[in-house]
Amino acid sequence: MSTEKRVPEIRFKGFSGEWNYFSLEEISDVLDGDRGHNYPNGEDLKEQGHTLFLNASNVTKNGFKFDTRQYITKEKSDSLGNGKLFLGDIVLTSRGSIGHIAWYNEDVTKKIPFARINSGMLILRVKDHIAPSVISQYLKSPKGKKKIEGISFGSAQPQLTKASVSKFSISIPIEKTEQTAIGNTFQKLDSLINQHQQKHDKLSNLKKAMLEKMFPKQGETTPEIRFKGFSGEWEEKPICDLFTVTRGNVLAATKTSPAPTPEKRFPVYSSQTKNNGLMGFYDKYLFENAITWTTDGANAGTVNFREGQFYSTNVNGVLLSDEGYANKAIAEILNKEAWKHVSHVGNPKLMNNVMSAIKITIPTSIEEQTAIGNYFQKLDTLINQHQQQITKLNNIKQACLSKMFV
Repeated sequence: MSTEKRVPEIRFKGFSGEWNYFSLEEISDVLDGDRGHNYPNGEDLKEQGHTLFLNASNVTKNGFKFDTRQYITKEKSDSLGNGKLFLGDIVLTSRGSIGHIAWYNEDVTKKIPFARINSGMLILRVKDHIAPSVISQYLKSPKGKKKIEGISFGSAQPQLTKASVSKFSISIPIEKTEQTAIGNTFQKLDSLINQHQQKHDKLSNLKKAMLEKMFPKQGETTPEIRFKGFSGEWEEKPICDLFTVTRGNVLAATKTSPAPTPEKRFPVYSSQTKNNGLMGFYDKYLFENAITWTTDGANAGTVNFREGQFYSTNVNGVLLSDEGYANKAIAEILNKEAWKHVSHVGNPKLMNNVMSAIKITIPTSIEEQTAIGNYFQKLDTLINQHQQQITKLNNIKQACLSKMFV
């Protein structure tokens, strides 16, 4: 009977031979987080201090998330047990959302030089002949995740124990140089993903701020920030005075193509927010240059400007204008207002008659509307470009995690 060779599907040039299986206790010290009678209480936790005290919510599927400010003094930190983090440590959540991994590497220590973890996590402190980066990435791989799920116990509140994690079997290259090469590859991917995520978040925050400043506040008729050359008060108008209010048609998702083809080239928009509401592509279109809003479900009240020819399903309402009011600026103004009118009795809804009665405050000139719309369209384009890169890089990472580990 033949046995399966312990070699990955994809491997760096110059390396050969089978990988070895080790238990985590053979290649690392498995340590508990802080616990016991001296455990920090509410009075010990401050907005600023020496050591950041982490709980399980600070370790997500994407690594560390330092959104809390729970600091303790150096004296308090020195009085605790095993939970202090050292350069190279790997943190594994053991309760709640189990199996989240974070590596306390040099990039992290530059931001948070002193940190401790609580009892909802474990520390893996790898031995000198092992590259911590490859252990971290293995545990994030589909193979690693499946094994972690296999050693957890409890149905209502799954847990990992120090004993079960210690016996956890992991397959890695024998040579540290190969371990390091694999770890560095994923570290570069993670760095690129983080760079795009930071730019995406920065642009998203900029858009949020400008949405507040470039449109009048409640009860006012002029915005705080305005493009040069425009003046005068904005006017309040009901939607029914600006648009013909209609609705899309029923269309089964099976009739659409996931990507445009010569036959099916018109985008189809539905109620989901994923991919900007794009459901697929179809061989017919219903509307051109219009505003849509989600009429039913969790996303009811979400408003979008749809440029060009498109098809819309029946869970979208559609606003049509022959006078140019169907534009990006009006869509953004309405998106800030529409959610307030969603009925939450049973399934959330925003029906045509309710939409028709909504009043919004808009610039009187189409030229100012166009200038505002172009600004937000450029922001959206940049945000979407970074999101596409994040998705692409994550897909590459997941494929490599599947093929570069045994």
